[in-house]
Amino acid sequence: MRSIWNGAISFGLVSIPIKLVNATESHSISFRQIHVGDGGRVRYRKVCELDGEEVPTAEIGKGYEEADGSIIPITDEDLAQLPIATAKTIEIVSFVPADQIDPLQMDTAYYLAASGATAAKPYTLLREALKRSRKVAIAKYALRGRERLGMLRVVDDVIAMHGLLWPDEIRVPEGVAPEGAVSVREAELDLADALMATLGEVEMDSLRDDYREAVEAMIAAKADGGEPAVAAGPPVEGAGGQVIDLMAALENSVRVAKASRAGAGAGAGAPAEGAAGAEVTPIRRKKAAGAAAPKAVGGKKSTASAAGGGAGGGAAAGAAKKSTAAAAATKKKAAAAAAAVKKTASAKAAETKPARGAAKKAVTPRKRSSA
Repeated sequence: MRSIWNGAISFGLVSIPIKLVNATESHSISFRQIHVGDGGRVRYRKVCELDGEEVPTAEIGKGYEEADGSIIPITDEDLAQLPIATAKTIEIVSFVPADQIDPLQMDTAYYLAASGATAAKPYTLLREALKRSRKVAIAKYALRGRERLGMLRVVDDVIAMHGLLWPDEIRVPEGVAPEGAVSVREAELDLADALMATLGEVEMDSLRDDYREAVEAMIAAKADGGEPAVAAGPPVEGAGGQVIDLMAALENSVRVAKASRAGAGAGAGAPAEGAAGAEVTPIRRKKAAGAAAPKAVGGKKSTASAAGGGAGGGAAAGAAKKSTAAAAATKKKAAAAAAAVKKTASAKAAETKPARGAAKKAVTPRKRSSA
């Protein structure tokens, strides 16, 4: 890899000659500006605004523009004479735990390569010291006309350096968070946790730039004289400003994620049948104040919203209705049986009463007449 900067790491009194190489590369596709009418390239020319003449690169210098529009010329000699100790040195100033570095400060990444055989020993010493301490080094260096902040850490067997933004370059997030108090229910958090668990982890190497690949395929098709294939993108849900049922959206997201995982596990050629078999475990939802609580009938309460909680919510609602109908039928049968028993007992009592009267009349002694 080609180096973009040569210098040394200053580690106390130890100097480690190194070369700086880019750790990343861009694969984005760039386009040229053309004239729509005839397809000709549109080019920019650097023209002096005073005489209107085009200026070659060798005659272009630097200048600082003040508030009133006047320009102060700055030469390379002016910059070279500045008293900067880090002009050709990566000066380590401290060692801190990696979690103390805010990812917002992360900038361009570089690899530091040992320059020459004499640099191998001190380079390895610093690398192993960073490994054992489990810390990162904070350093200052100068690159492309300005002093910068950097973080040194170990990647495999190489020392890498991340450029860091200065603390005053990080903006305070004022007016970014939602205004007012927003409450989140436990049921919503449980569904969010379920969605996170369903999505699971991913191998970073498996992620691909689908848009770039589609652009490359389009360019290849047009270059061969054909028409590029137009693929309809997925529908965009949850547009800005639309009020949605958060619980229903979370339940649907869990169901879709499970179906996607099931389809991926079945193989690229097999149809994804996980959508039909995916189920969402109903979660109890708190009723609004003043609403009548439903009577428990032995089945689990369904938390699917009336707006369409998905297949899982509909199945739970159907089970609850079926259980309620069964309980009502059982209660009706019990009432009918009780009424029949009561009617039978009343009939028996009516038949026994006249018999008892007749018996009493039969045993009543007759009065004797007097002589």
